[in-house]
Amino acid sequence: MFEKQQKLDVTADELAVIQAALHTQAKILNVQASAGGNAARRRLNEVKRALARISQQVEGTSPTGYRRFMGWFGFSRASG
Repeated sequence: MFEKQQKLDVTADELAVIQAALHTQAKILNVQASAGGNAARRRLNEVKRALARISQQVEGTSPTGYRRFMGWFGFSRASG
């Protein structure tokens, strides 16, 4: 998988919106995949990979407060 990488200039707030949207998309795809949608399962895996890459980037370059916020966001998602 040799995809061309491109740098984007996004703010922490914009990145948080993107992550939230991807989490929502993952929830929708998870429901579709559990109903037997193979295409949804493939897309869900793509979304999860994208979220993992974004999380790695955020952890490596973000200020401590932003990381704390995203940790809380992840906790609130898992609990509800």
